[in-house]
Amino acid sequence: MLARGITAGVIGTALMTAWQELAAKIRSASKDDDPPPPDPSEDPWEDASAPAKVAKRISEGALHKQVSPELIPLLTNAMHWSYGTGWGALYGLAAGSARRSPGLKGGAAFGTIVWVMSYVQLVPMGLYDPPWKTPPQELALDLSYHLAYGVGVAGAYRLVTQGQRPGWCRG
Repeated sequence: MLARGITAGVIGTALMTAWQELAAKIRSASKDDDPPPPDPSEDPWEDASAPAKVAKRISEGALHKQVSPELIPLLTNAMHWSYGTGWGALYGLAAGSARRSPGLKGGAAFGTIVWVMSYVQLVPMGLYDPPWKTPPQELALDLSYHLAYGVGVAGAYRLVTQGQRPGWCRG
């Protein structure tokens, strides 16, 4: 259950990442006529992604290790993939103990839960604006990423468990 969930988490994270990259390309192509973005701040951490900032807080707060701004891309990816894989492991444990597979609708619900939890975790940390201060189109796009993730996890979990009967059914 756990290994299958981890595998499903990796696949779901890959699907989410692909959708995020495609959406970024679509958005940048449609913004050709927009003014250029503002100059980056003097502190590269101000412009870093939330995953990189979480990794920095863990490193500096818990491990008492300073983190170089050059590590921002690595930390972004490491946190993104480990977070998605971790949630996949939880999905595997929950789905593996269920009497029947949650299916793709369950995957969409799971993705929605992960999306909500990102706000529950990151808003109090000051890394995300509260949902009521976020433009609806940004909320919808962020939700779409997490729906892709949840459906990807559910679909991948179903594929890796094909032909496997739960332990309680084996005789």
